[in-house]
Amino acid sequence: MKKSWYKWEVLLLLWMAYLLNQGDRQVFNTVLPAIRDALDLTDTSVGLIATIFNLFYAAMVPVGGWAGDRFSRKWVTTISILFWSVATMFTGLATSFLWLIVLRSVATGGGEAFFGPANYSLLGQYHTDTRARAMSIHQTAYYVGVILAGWLAGLIADKMGWKYSFIIFGAAGIVWGLLMIFRLKDYPKGDPSASPRNDGTPAGKKPGFFEGFRTVFTTPTALMLTIGFSGLIFVITGYMTWVPAYLQEEFGQSQASAGFNSMFWTYVAAFVGVLLAGTLSDKLAAKDHKARMTLQAAGLLGGAVFLFLMGGHPSLWVLYISFAGWGFFRAFFDANTYAVLYDVTPERLHASCSSAMIMTGFAVGALAPVILGALKERMGSLGATFPILAVIWVVCSALMFIIANTYYQKDYNKLHHEQR
Repeated sequence: MKKSWYKWEVLLLLWMAYLLNQGDRQVFNTVLPAIRDALDLTDTSVGLIATIFNLFYAAMVPVGGWAGDRFSRKWVTTISILFWSVATMFTGLATSFLWLIVLRSVATGGGEAFFGPANYSLLGQYHTDTRARAMSIHQTAYYVGVILAGWLAGLIADKMGWKYSFIIFGAAGIVWGLLMIFRLKDYPKGDPSASPRNDGTPAGKKPGFFEGFRTVFTTPTALMLTIGFSGLIFVITGYMTWVPAYLQEEFGQSQASAGFNSMFWTYVAAFVGVLLAGTLSDKLAAKDHKARMTLQAAGLLGGAVFLFLMGGHPSLWVLYISFAGWGFFRAFFDANTYAVLYDVTPERLHASCSSAMIMTGFAVGALAPVILGALKERMGSLGATFPILAVIWVVCSALMFIIANTYYQKDYNKLHHEQR
């Protein structure tokens, strides 16, 4: 296998899979009003579908991480995309609230939970010296998927009906999954009969279910990354949930305009930011490993500045600039998340450690819509809550700066000493 070029094919295969993964989620958000009206549901009912999706996803992610470390990462990733794509297609045939819960929340959410840990760990295996760059390019699939799916799903729903949005996106996922069966390969493993590592773990031993959690929560750098990731997801979830409503209530925009403007400025800027951050991270980390987490901390601090600007009653053009600035700087965190995690955790536990971080982040982030909704009612305006979100990022940024300069190199050296 010519790894010099094949690792970029792996990136392409996983990039498109991730785009479909994020696009699949955005389809539901886009056609949610049509589903509600067609099936005579309430806002509470459709909100519950999304809540159960996130909760089931968070609950199943550790299982997905465990599977990614014990079994073929190629097959865990590929079966995952095929499973959730079939569930997405059948969501288009749902005729009741119960079937939406089963097909959307349980089947689709459960299927997607196996994708993330194995996907990131497989990509990290193929890309070592180009890890942050590859991860940042991979992250652009999220930005493109959100924007593209939001537009395309709405277009399909307008022309053919909401059911076909699910059917077409599901079919695309099945086609890509079949292609991955033939083109995606597991990273070649070393000799399974190799001598035990210095940490006392025999080579080739299958990891335990909680080993990834134990590693993350006992490694200062990985623990701090998880705390920072939780702060990141909390703010992003609150933003994604409430900013469209903010544009409607404070600036009188239509639902279509608010949906577009709340995402477009943010994710176009994030697209640029993540590519810049990934390239910069690999160059700086070649000289100083802790540069990756330092860039993340700087990204949170820069993003906090623009969250402050969103508060109060800014003009619309200032708000758009703030959306773009916030998106640009949050990308500095996105580009380095898994590069940092894999710098300080054993390769054999990458999927399990990823799942521990993802589960924690999404469990914390799930609270954001409710908390911000309550604060909005108490303060009278969503704009007043943005400085609170900014403070969360400032605190996380300060803590990450401290850990980067006190523990990062120690954790990095300890891992690489044990693996010699």
